[in-house]
Amino acid sequence: MLYSQNRSEQRAFLSNAWVKFQNNEGLDPMEFQLVEIIKLHPEYHHLIQTTDAEYFPEHGQVNPFLHINLHLALREQLSINQPIEVRLAYDSLLEKIKDPHEVEHTLIDCIAEMIFSAQKNHSSFDYENYKRCLNNKCI
Repeated sequence: MLYSQNRSEQRAFLSNAWVKFQNNEGLDPMEFQLVEIIKLHPEYHHLIQTTDAEYFPEHGQVNPFLHINLHLALREQLSINQPIEVRLAYDSLLEKIKDPHEVEHTLIDCIAEMIFSAQKNHSSFDYENYKRCLNNKCI
């Protein structure tokens, strides 16, 4: 269900995974991954219960559902080493920063930028620009 194009379904899946965790219910592998990310963000714990909320970046608001899914996307890329630049950037930053969560925050900015640019320009993802962003994070 997480891979649905429907925002409500995606948010419900994430929220339900958190509820299952809180109730000590079994989690499938995807739910487990989501819960591990949610646990790192206590500031979102109460927000993910309200799946119909709107978030406006122009007002300084962070969408917790998007943020958690950006972490998940990065972790998926790392797990398959695609693009190769993501692993190189992650390892390089981890050596400097020593905090895996902070490294993820640094790199998900590149994913968010790629998504925002594609939406703004009504275009497909610019993977070359994404790779450049990852490489620039290592400098």
